[in-house]
Amino acid sequence: MNVEFEEFDTVEEIFLYMACVASPMKTVLPINSYKGYICSIIPLSHSDTDTYLMVYTKGTLENGILEFDVNTKTYKKVESIERSDKTYFVIMSPKRNTIADAAIEKL
Repeated sequence: MNVEFEEFDTVEEIFLYMACVASPMKTVLPINSYKGYICSIIPLSHSDTDTYLMVYTKGTLENGILEFDVNTKTYKKVESIERSDKTYFVIMSPKRNTIADAAIEKL
C-alpha cells in the first residue's frame, strides 16, 4: 500500500480542500477524528498496488454533523442536513482504522 500525504494547518483548510475535490452533487463527506489527527483517506488508484491520499491536520473533532460554508470558511455543528448550498461533514471516530494506522506510521 502506498500513501501520499497532504498536510494542512487547520481543519477549515481540510474542509475547503474536501469541498473542492468532491463531486459537484456530493454535499456530505466523511472525516475521521482518529489518534490525534483529523483526516480523510482518499483512494487514488484501484490497482494491485493501492495508493491513497491522506489529507490531514493534527487535532480532534467531536462526532456529529458539521455544516461548512465555503465562502466564509467557517463551520458549525448541526443536528441535520438541510441546505443544498452548504457542504456537510460527518465526523466519525473509528475504534480502529488500519489504513489510517499504516499512513500515520509513515508520517
